[in-house]
Amino acid sequence: MRRARAGGFTLVEVLVALLVMSVMAGLAWRGIDGLARAREGVESNIEATARLNTVLAQWEADLQALYQTSGVPALTFDGATLRLTRASEGGVQLVAWQLREQRWLRWSSPVVQRYGDLQEQWMRSQQLLGNEPNQLVLLDGITGLQVYFYRRNGWSNAQSSGDVAAADPAASAAQNAAPELPSGVRLLLSLTRPRPGTVTRSIALGPQVSP
Repeated sequence: MRRARAGGFTLVEVLVALLVMSVMAGLAWRGIDGLARAREGVESNIEATARLNTVLAQWEADLQALYQTSGVPALTFDGATLRLTRASEGGVQLVAWQLREQRWLRWSSPVVQRYGDLQEQWMRSQQLLGNEPNQLVLLDGITGLQVYFYRRNGWSNAQSSGDVAAADPAASAAQNAAPELPSGVRLLLSLTRPRPGTVTRSIALGPQVSP
């Protein structure tokens, strides 16, 4: 006569069940961890893209507010720093966009009303060290920056002789001649975030304000 098996599980069956459950729990945790990391990556990319768009909006706003004077050039680029004079409430500001150690910096002078003060700020902008109180780090991870000007129906390197001829404000004032301002500015920005690549931004400039 066969003996009936007592109810319950054997030790081997319990161990096998625990092993299966641990494997499933490990797989589930890896899946959740992967989703969390992917979400963090997406959020980081969104934040970096939003920051980039904000910086480019400031770049465009500075260029759209160009103010041409006889004291200093309204717009120049020397390969690392773009300097411009812009109209601000109560006067004129000198703004310098500078690439330094893969960081894109923006420096702005106090608002001035006299040509002598503006020339002083121009000279100061050529001695920036990157740690001035009114210099902001806008973006990092920038590996290259190129600027082109549009004039006479074509784009040209912003460092061409026609653009840097009046880089000395004293000489420009003495000759009573200002460099020809472009009707457009194109920026090529090589960056590593939010993803490696090159950002191109072309801006059409309106009529420049002049005294």
